[in-house]
Amino acid sequence: MLQFATQLVGAESVAEGTMAFHFARPEGFRFTAGNAVNLTLVDPPQTDGKGDTRTFSIVSAPSERTVTFATRMRDSAFKRVLKSAPMGTRARLGEPGGEFTLDPDDPRPAVFLAAGIGITPFVSMSRHAANERLARAIWLCYSNRRPEDAPFLDELLALERRNPNYRCIATMTAMEKSVRPWRGERGPVDQAMLRRHLGELSSAVYYIAGPAAMVEAMQQMLAAAGVGAHAVRTDEFYGY
Repeated sequence: MLQFATQLVGAESVAEGTMAFHFARPEGFRFTAGNAVNLTLVDPPQTDGKGDTRTFSIVSAPSERTVTFATRMRDSAFKRVLKSAPMGTRARLGEPGGEFTLDPDDPRPAVFLAAGIGITPFVSMSRHAANERLARAIWLCYSNRRPEDAPFLDELLALERRNPNYRCIATMTAMEKSVRPWRGERGPVDQAMLRRHLGELSSAVYYIAGPAAMVEAMQQMLAAAGVGAHAVRTDEFYGY
């Protein structure tokens, strides 16, 4: 399996407790929006039983010059090293892969259902759709507890101005704990919310990414709405 040498070129906070890390894009490293890849730290100063490799969805669009990942900053050796790593820290990328990507031959509207850090593959897809001016209709339904917890929220809302075929429906479930104003949706994503924005639900294909419990709940909700399993794609995020 191919390995690509890279180095850390940037890091930033993208929400409370969530950071994005930017790596130089190696020569010949090609991927499709929605792909995931193994990131390996080279000779880290500390490690643990899970080793020095983690799998992340790529946040960058395929046209970008960096390879970006975003993660909740839990207390693990891997993430402690990553958080404190100086610029130039060496790493390796595996071969991008995964089937959680847009089918270019599918004309149906695509509905992205995301919670929390599950947004990462959809950032790549949404950027790509805007960059390439894709004609396909895309609806992003993005659930968080508070705006403070929502990675890339402002960017994803602003993408509506760049892509007339894209809509972002962001919803918050715990605004009583927020200090930021919010005029968007509140409460969990459910059939009623989807029907208000999409109308008929059975004509779209659905992509779901988030914690396993969220993915299961969305699958059950769609099944109850008459959406067949053939029209649902899933990507579960564990241990973040």
